[in-house]
Amino acid sequence: MNLELLFPAGMAHYLAGGVLIGIAVSFIFLSTGIVAGMSSFFSATLSYVSCVPFFQQTRFIETRGWRIVLAVGLVLGALLCALLMPERFVLTSVAPWQLALGGLIAGFGARYGNGCTSGHGICGMASLQWPSLGAVLVFMATAIATAHLVEALGVQ
Repeated sequence: MNLELLFPAGMAHYLAGGVLIGIAVSFIFLSTGIVAGMSSFFSATLSYVSCVPFFQQTRFIETRGWRIVLAVGLVLGALLCALLMPERFVLTSVAPWQLALGGLIAGFGARYGNGCTSGHGICGMASLQWPSLGAVLVFMATAIATAHLVEALGVQ
């Protein structure tokens, strides 16, 4: 398999990003004991605007400040990379409705699975939590099956 087809902009920036995310969530976990998953970020953010009791849990309200800082840092980091290395920045050709649908499905899955890939895949696996291993296996199987289905249907 030709890796240039899978990674037209190279792999170094993906590796660097993964290492930086790993360091950041490790620091948060080791210093606070809190799992720095992005699905928790969304729940904490919704605690600002929603009166639904689920979003008003103490764990969301008490941590929403740093979770927003983490999310803003991720966005600013991506912007910084795009500005500093525009030749490595690849825009997607995926239609906006497909991105929105994928986001809704991923968001539902993260809520249903009690966490996302960063929570289970980085923090949960690193702290040897068996439910996180199961979640990651389901994430990967679903991603592989979806990629094959999309390819078979010729969706672009």
